[in-house]
Amino acid sequence: MDTVLNFLSNISWWIWILIALAIVAIRDIFFQKAHTISHNFPIVGHIRYMLESIGPEMRQYFVANNREELPFNRIERGWIYASAKHENNYEGFGTDRDIYAHQHIFINNAMMPFELPENHPNKIDKTFLPCAKVMGEFSKRKKPFRPASIINVSAMSFGSLSAKAIESLNKGVKIAGAYHNTGEGGLSPYHSNGGDVIFHFGTGYFGVRDKNGDFSMKKLIKLVEDNPFIRAIEVKLSQGAKPGKGGVLPGAKITKEIADIRHVEIGKDVLSPPNHKAFSNVPEMVDFIEKIAEATGLPVGIKAAIGKLEQWEELADIMAKTGKGPDFITVDGGEGGTGAAPPSFADHVSLPWVYGFSDLYKLFQSKGLSERIVFIGSGKLGFPAKAAMAFAMGADCINVAREAMMSIGCIQAQVCHTNRCPSGVATQSKWLQNGIDPTLKSVRLAQYFKTFRKEFIEITHATGYEHPCQFKMSDIDVNVDDHYLSKELESTYGYKKTYLPFNGMQALKDCKYLGGQGVKLKSQSSDETNTLTN
Repeated sequence: MDTVLNFLSNISWWIWILIALAIVAIRDIFFQKAHTISHNFPIVGHIRYMLESIGPEMRQYFVANNREELPFNRIERGWIYASAKHENNYEGFGTDRDIYAHQHIFINNAMMPFELPENHPNKIDKTFLPCAKVMGEFSKRKKPFRPASIINVSAMSFGSLSAKAIESLNKGVKIAGAYHNTGEGGLSPYHSNGGDVIFHFGTGYFGVRDKNGDFSMKKLIKLVEDNPFIRAIEVKLSQGAKPGKGGVLPGAKITKEIADIRHVEIGKDVLSPPNHKAFSNVPEMVDFIEKIAEATGLPVGIKAAIGKLEQWEELADIMAKTGKGPDFITVDGGEGGTGAAPPSFADHVSLPWVYGFSDLYKLFQSKGLSERIVFIGSGKLGFPAKAAMAFAMGADCINVAREAMMSIGCIQAQVCHTNRCPSGVATQSKWLQNGIDPTLKSVRLAQYFKTFRKEFIEITHATGYEHPCQFKMSDIDVNVDDHYLSKELESTYGYKKTYLPFNGMQALKDCKYLGGQGVKLKSQSSDETNTLTN
């Protein structure tokens, strides 16, 4: 035995490497049949697979230029990161965008910008920018709600995102005076850190389901009574990433905590079907919405990605005839999606936001309904110029998902569906999410929102307006093709936005429905600025 050990100890290190490579080669040639490349080219084939596995990272950091990555390019990500950290988010030496590219946005500035009078709310707080409409006001809901911020956190569930990510987002919206949409995973303790919440549920009815998986009004009423920070209810019909498709939550992912929050069984697969069981047609959906509003007193809305319009027209006709129906509609673009979806759905099913929203808005406007509905846009709108376009088309608020994720550390690794998110944002791995400090990340989310609102207000003033609700479609041009390079939005999409009565920012500030907790205006102190910078 000593002789064998002696012999082995005298073998050079490079011979051990050759032995290991020989073993790998023998395995590849004679035993493994799964991979043709490594069978035909042992050793080299493994190097090829290794390089392929790190290809996205290599391209992201060393190959792709600043403007060519999708879904968000380096310039867009950099603006969010700098805004969230309260760093310099300017660019020098002029734009490096191709301003003649298809869909490039031009905002028509006024000859004389809007001038703030003395004691104007935006002289006190440069980031004060609430929604110009009140959810539930037309239908006389018992608890109307005016969002205190025109930018808010979109529907992302606990389970899809980590506990610390959800906690960071909720604490952040509290600081920013925004709201936090729960996503369809139910209301978790991490949504309960002081921010206003819109409770969202889909076909799985997570958090408000009975033992058979059906919707439980009793549980919803108790949820609202126990959690007074819930300001509205949103019923998901479909989402941009996979409209018309259900999903399966594998039993292996259902921990005791998730089971308690979603009201499901531990270790058992849970199906979310494509269709709702609480209603099967448009009239039943309207009745369902009214029952929820009556039982909870809250505004009730719907969320959907847009495709065919026949059933939407049926909804509009019912609303025009009866005065009933959703208080708000969240339009999700087909380009959206923070979770997993088949490429065939993510790439091809449902319209991009600009096409889907313009189709839907025109339909409701033709029925005289555009003034009573709060329209919320969702789909890569978390940049001031894109938000200006959205408001000019008729949006009243925007929700952001991936932009909010990036503000708290997401690096666009695009592995959300693997549970291996390196930033800890979209994973349930305790180790990976330990890198998230909710105290710090919540401030960064809040600072991103505040920077966004500040720049959006400045753009609004540059066009001669006090509030973005005053944008007209003629204020925005967009490149459409090579023959007729630029057209105003109303020519491009074939309608004019409905005029929205606006009595000044002070009237919004004085509104008794503004924000759930009430919003106090304050100029940013040097202490706060230092905190945000650090």
